[in-house]
Amino acid sequence: MERARKKTGTEVTDRDSADAAVTIGRVRPEDDAPLARIVRAGMAEHGVCGGPDDDLEIDAISRAFAGPRSAYFVARRRARVLGGGGIGPLSGGPADACELRKMYLAPGARGAGTGRRLLAACREAAREAGYRSCRLATMTRMERARRLYERVGFRRVETPIPGTGHAGCDRWYELDL
Repeated sequence: MERARKKTGTEVTDRDSADAAVTIGRVRPEDDAPLARIVRAGMAEHGVCGGPDDDLEIDAISRAFAGPRSAYFVARRRARVLGGGGIGPLSGGPADACELRKMYLAPGARGAGTGRRLLAACREAAREAGYRSCRLATMTRMERARRLYERVGFRRVETPIPGTGHAGCDRWYELDL
């Protein structure tokens, strides 16, 4: 399988001879509706912490991640949104720690390296924003996601991470940046 990599501005494109290009770029307002569908479907699929109606960010991800020291990245194939993930400050947490949030991919986009690429974009944005660590809360039943987090260097911590607000989650991770 032949791969070529091209970087243009805020987007990175991998071209794979067996598939169309997948780009990773910053979230745009027109991404909000497709991302909301993907996030809600992912939350329902895994019975995630609380529920999709408890989370006010879902319908306006581009606005939720527009603040200082926040970033959200979207994976696209042509014009189709495949999913995304972002970083932002921990509410009430240390100033040098961010949280990985709203990391979801449509089922057909999983297992092809897209999640790894989204995490790489989030890590780079976190470093550029001056964070020294990245935290996340997830659930035991989200096995594929946990394996991905561990492969890219997140280490499991045994107690809930203050500031995440995810009381229903039962797995917590941290990555030194």
